[in-house]
Amino acid sequence: MCALLGGALVGIAFAGPVLAQDAALGSSVQGLLAYARANSPELGAMRQEADAAAQRVGPAGALPDPVLRVELMNINNYGTDASFSLLPWRVGETRYTLMQSLPLWGKRDLRRDAAAADAKQAEARTDATWAELAARIKTAYAEYYRAAGNHKLAAEVLELMSRLEHVAQARYAGGLAAQPDAIRAQLEQTSMRGELIMLDSEKRQLRARLNALLARDGAAPLAEPQALRPLPALSSADAASLAERARERNPLIVAELARLSAAQKNRELTQQNRYPDLQVGISPSQMRSRITTWGVMFEMNIPLQQESRRGQEREAEAMVAAARSRADALQNELLGELAAHLASLDAARRTETLVRTQLLPQSELGLQSSLAAYENGKTEFSMLLEAQRQIRKARQELLKSQVEAQLRLADIERILGEDL
Repeated sequence: MCALLGGALVGIAFAGPVLAQDAALGSSVQGLLAYARANSPELGAMRQEADAAAQRVGPAGALPDPVLRVELMNINNYGTDASFSLLPWRVGETRYTLMQSLPLWGKRDLRRDAAAADAKQAEARTDATWAELAARIKTAYAEYYRAAGNHKLAAEVLELMSRLEHVAQARYAGGLAAQPDAIRAQLEQTSMRGELIMLDSEKRQLRARLNALLARDGAAPLAEPQALRPLPALSSADAASLAERARERNPLIVAELARLSAAQKNRELTQQNRYPDLQVGISPSQMRSRITTWGVMFEMNIPLQQESRRGQEREAEAMVAAARSRADALQNELLGELAAHLASLDAARRTETLVRTQLLPQSELGLQSSLAAYENGKTEFSMLLEAQRQIRKARQELLKSQVEAQLRLADIERILGEDL
């Protein structure tokens, strides 16, 4: 009986991360992420906006449409016997003018560059939306795994307490133990049943949250979580290299730097507006059915409104300064978060190692010792219950540290903008 009960308790454990073989949605976080990437309406909207921004790059640097002007001269045919007319070949003279505006001083290139920076910003915003959604899914899945693990652990403890009740009743029938031992085992089972109800409710809530993140009906089925992702080999010593990767790849930082680039291009464009633009044209004249004369025209604007232009330049300069400050503030904030999450990940990893290598084996040994002593009448049933609670607490701590590491890993990957 001792070996049987000890083996049952030792089985209440969660092995290290393994690859999930079940392809059903919900069994692994990878499947959830793939589903969300393909079906998220929020992500789809951001992709469409990024595509729209990319389509604006070409037109931004294109020449304006040419203008055609038609002038009908002497439409009443003064000095001739002809009557009033609006037909070009029946008036005194018709002049056609084809005009084309020519922005000079690199203004077209600056407009194109500014639009390209806006497109890059929209693309980075799309990546940021995905990074945030992926982090939320990873977090919800880790919590779902913890709830499922606690539910499984409580169910196994309930089964164990049922076996202990039978042992206590058998000892009571043989006059080797008091009746309260069996009653205590029954009370412990009732407590486990109440906890199972709460854990089942928590699992349903987490399934609803995951379905919401996947844009599915809240009551849609999800498979039981099978495994957590393997943890990468990270430590506090990697802080500098991770910070550099975050500066280069974090989509929010990339978006702010793109906004800064767009502001700089707009500032240069505003400064180039100090110089005039050119408009050229060609103007043939028609008399009756023949083109009789040709003319060429040049036109330019005269930038005389200096006060207005200076105000626009000061505005552009302020926008550049604001974009630069915003980018610096975001970098400082995200890099501070990165360092904190990395430290928490390291602590969770060390806690898991401590529980797995010391606390859990010690608790299992204590339970086996208490069980053997109880069967031999050398200890009270309360000591056996306390040993059972200690091993359960140890396994809960192991599960908690594993999930905490996954939460911190999700935060680090969100800041980096990529999976590790």
